[in-house]
Amino acid sequence: MPEPLLIPTVAGPVTGTARPPGSKSITNRALVCAALARGDSSLTGVLDSEDTRVMAAGLAALGAGITADWNAGVVRVSGTGGTIPVREATLDCAASGTTMRFLAAVCGLGVGTYRLDGTTRMRQRPIGDLLTALRTLGIDAVAESPGDCPPVVLRSAGMAGGTVRVRGDTSSQFASGLALAAPCTAGGMQIEFTGNLVSLPYLEMTRQVLEAFGARCTITGQRHWSIPAGGYIGRHYAIEPDASAASYFAAVAAITGGRVRIEGLSRASLQGDIAFCDALERMGCVVAWEPNAVTVGGLASRGIDIDMNAISDTVPTLAVVALFATGPTTIRNVAHVRDKETDRIGDLVRELRRLGADVEERADGLTVWPTDIPRRLGAARVKTYDDHRMAMSLALAGLRIAGVEVEDPACVGKTFPGYWRALGRLLGLTITATPQT
Repeated sequence: MPEPLLIPTVAGPVTGTARPPGSKSITNRALVCAALARGDSSLTGVLDSEDTRVMAAGLAALGAGITADWNAGVVRVSGTGGTIPVREATLDCAASGTTMRFLAAVCGLGVGTYRLDGTTRMRQRPIGDLLTALRTLGIDAVAESPGDCPPVVLRSAGMAGGTVRVRGDTSSQFASGLALAAPCTAGGMQIEFTGNLVSLPYLEMTRQVLEAFGARCTITGQRHWSIPAGGYIGRHYAIEPDASAASYFAAVAAITGGRVRIEGLSRASLQGDIAFCDALERMGCVVAWEPNAVTVGGLASRGIDIDMNAISDTVPTLAVVALFATGPTTIRNVAHVRDKETDRIGDLVRELRRLGADVEERADGLTVWPTDIPRRLGAARVKTYDDHRMAMSLALAGLRIAGVEVEDPACVGKTFPGYWRALGRLLGLTITATPQT
C-alpha cells in the first residue's frame, strides 16, 4: 500500500484556472464507435487513464486497429466495419464498469465465445439486467459469480437485432452498451426502458456520440429508442474536457470562497455533470458561463435539498462541499451509486463521519448536517476503497481541515492520473503522491 497523502490546507480563497483532461465517458463511447466503424477515425483530446486504456485494449483484442499516443491525447482507429473479426477472446476489464458493460454488448456482434473478467470489486457489481437483455437478442450470456456478477461468458452466433427491454433504474450503461452495438446489427434495435431512468444525461451522451459517427437514433417519450441498422462511419472526433473531473476544481472555489475558471466546458457540453455548477450556485456560489469556460466563485454557504440522479458521479464532491455549509444538505435519488467502485453512500458516510461530520445515511442518499468546524471537524486518515472519486473528493476537505490524509492516492489513475499535480497547480503548491500520479 502506498504512503498516505497529506493534503495541505490553504490560508485563504483559492483563485486560478484549471483545464480538466478529456472526458472519460465520451472517450469510451467514441472508442467503441470508431472501433466498429467503416474506415479510419482520429480521436483527439482523449483521456489517458486506466479506464480508457482498458477499453482500447479490449477493442484491440476484438480486432480493431488501435494506435494510441496517450501523451498527446490522440488515438487512431481502424474500424472493423461493424463485425468482430476474432472468434475467441478473453478480455480483462480491470475495474472499469463501462468497459465490462459496453464490451459485453459489443461481443454479441461476434460469432464465437468471449469471456470478460475484472478486479475483485468488478466481480461484485451485478450485470444480470444486461445479460437478460442479451439473451432476449439470442446471445448465450451467463455470469459466473453469485448475484449475476462477472466473470461473464458470451457465446454468440451474431446479433440480428430486434426489440429488447432493459431496466433503466439500475445503470444507464446497460442501455448505452446495447445502443452502441445496435447500428451494427442486421435489423437494428428497438430498446424499451422499464423503471425510472437513472443518469439520463449519459444516455443522451450516448445518442449524440453514435449520431456523430453516422448512426441514427429516434427517441419516443424517453422510454423507447429506435436505432436502425447502418453501422458507423469513421471520422475525426474531438473529445471535450471531463465535466466530472471539473467538479473537483469547482469545489475548490466553493470550499475556500475563491474563484476558479474552468476551461473547455460550457452550457452546451454533452455531459450532464456540468450541472454540478448549478448545484453550487444554489448553495451560494456565483457561476459565470462563457462560450468555452465556466467560472465558479464564492463560498457554498447554504445547504440544499437536491435530487442528484442525473449527476450522480458528483455526489461525493457535493457531500464534501456540504461539510462547510451553514444548513443541512440532503442528497436524494442516488441509490444506484451503491454499486459503483464502492458503496458511494455507505462508505462515503463512514469517511465523512471519520472527519467528525454529522451525517445521516438513507437508502437513496444522505444528509450532511452543519458542524462547528473548529471544534468538530478534524484530522483523519480517510479510506478510499480503491475508488478514484472518493479519493479526489475527500481530499478537498483537507483544504480547510488540517491533518487530512488520503489512503491509496494512486487510485485516481482510474480516470485522472494527473489529479494531484493539477490540484497542486491550482493551489500554487506541490502535491506529491506516488510515481504513478
